[in-house]
Amino acid sequence: MSMTSIFRAGFLTSFLFLALASTAIAAESPSDSKADSLARSILEKSDEIRFPAQGFQVDVDIISSSPGVTPEKRKYRILSKGNENTVVMILEPASERGQIMLMKGRDLWVFMPDVSQPIRLGLAQRLTGQVANGDLARANFSGDYNSKLLRTEKLDGEEYYVLELDAVDRSVTYHRVMLWVNKSNYRPRKAEFYSLSGRLLKTSTYENFETMAGKPRPARMLIQDALKVGDTSVLDYSNMKLRDLPDKVFNKDYLKKLQ
Repeated sequence: MSMTSIFRAGFLTSFLFLALASTAIAAESPSDSKADSLARSILEKSDEIRFPAQGFQVDVDIISSSPGVTPEKRKYRILSKGNENTVVMILEPASERGQIMLMKGRDLWVFMPDVSQPIRLGLAQRLTGQVANGDLARANFSGDYNSKLLRTEKLDGEEYYVLELDAVDRSVTYHRVMLWVNKSNYRPRKAEFYSLSGRLLKTSTYENFETMAGKPRPARMLIQDALKVGDTSVLDYSNMKLRDLPDKVFNKDYLKKLQ
């Protein structure tokens, strides 16, 4: 066989290999796309159960406990519109009443009555007990994480989707979240929160489902520290209602009317 024939044969072989590979990739893409769409749909439905998609207001009582330490009690009022605009007002303790956190996109500031300029905060910074700023300021997971359906799992006789959530960038509250969602009604059951290094930081369970703002929603979230045994925070949600919140509410100049 001549060199020209060998070259042509090699070229044809390479061409056929690339064509087959392209066909295989094309065949896989719809399936992968379908799986991604399913995972995102599950996450969005679970988010809609945790909090309304439209503007709402809710009060949150937080009790944080550590072994041998007197529990700390705090109360907040949240005004939220979508996942990009949130106001968090401190109601208790009285000594901190008037302090307000404002989130625009993923930018977060705290405004204090006796300080002229707002202070920039990070979503992952600790607010109180086991609660991070982002736990209150960000209303849903689907705006901050890419989701993947890993498996289904049975807990207490019920089937659950197990979702892996990877942060879209480093500005969000957690690097990775594992979320268990009820297969029949999309209620969130529990979540695990991980650091950038892959270390488990804390776990949460969603409890006491009650009808709030027109839907059964978890009225309590229990957060347990994975590093310090016995350190917990309990978040109780109450007085949730839908509100038509104009954009001006989420403006730093308007906050003075809320203080």
